[in-house]
Amino acid sequence: MIKKKFKRVLVVLGGTSGERAVSLDSGKACVKALKKKKYLVSTFDPKFKNLNLIDKKKVDVIFNALHGRDGEDGVAQSYFEYLRIPYTHSGVVSSYNSMNKLISKEIFIKNKILTPKYFAINKNVKIIKIRKQLKNRNMKFPIVIKPISEGSSLGVKIINNFQELKKTTRFLFNNYHELMLEQFIGGQEIQAAVINGVGIGAIELVPRRSFYDYKAKYTKSAKTKHIMPANLIKKKYLEVLRIAKKAHIALGCKGVTRTDFKFYKNKFYLLELNTQPGMTNLSLVPEIAAYKGINFIELVEKILLDASYNK
Repeated sequence: MIKKKFKRVLVVLGGTSGERAVSLDSGKACVKALKKKKYLVSTFDPKFKNLNLIDKKKVDVIFNALHGRDGEDGVAQSYFEYLRIPYTHSGVVSSYNSMNKLISKEIFIKNKILTPKYFAINKNVKIIKIRKQLKNRNMKFPIVIKPISEGSSLGVKIINNFQELKKTTRFLFNNYHELMLEQFIGGQEIQAAVINGVGIGAIELVPRRSFYDYKAKYTKSAKTKHIMPANLIKKKYLEVLRIAKKAHIALGCKGVTRTDFKFYKNKFYLLELNTQPGMTNLSLVPEIAAYKGINFIELVEKILLDASYNK
């Protein structure tokens, strides 16, 4: 029997990022689960009220169901820390570092975690300089281009030649100041979940689209095939869980994280780590947890009970 240490739960959901719709779905699912566990649950949407208007006298704990910018990049977390209200998932610094793809890459490399070759470009870059950098790093097409701090694969494109690269960078620079170019890695798409410091499982995805993009993640019609557990030999399955846990610790994360990998030529390449993975009926962490015998309601409470501040 789990001993409750919180009674009044505030689920923060929605927000203003490009992932608002997903956050609303995640938040509503978590509200329903927490009510079934007899918590007193209320909601707060930062799209309509500033986070500093949360009444700390009426809240024991915050379940952070935000996704994307201002929700999982340390901004919301800084408000929760200021209010001194325990909250779920990772803290200010670990959230910022995980969301920023350049910083997280540096941390992976420092901790000897294999990740694809990459470099950053800004709005002022000339295509001739990009050509030179690709050559110097021995990076060849296809290349993945993505915003530095964005989630749910928003703005992520696979580029096959310089003409596409020029057109895509011009388009993305309308919304983003800085982009990252990363070597495309083929092979199996593997996602591993860590909950409260324990690697609980890894799932394989076979998207019908070119990669596991926003539509593949959140649209039923995209029909991404899920293989749980991932189709790996036992030794490699345990290895990917160890790497996911290592990345979780290296970034100083708490609660739940989902780490995205490519498995190619017998090696795991870590693409990125997500500190606020989705909690919808199509989300991967709940599916991985269910395979381990943890139903959705238990999973939500497990995450809640690990809430804290001063992270």
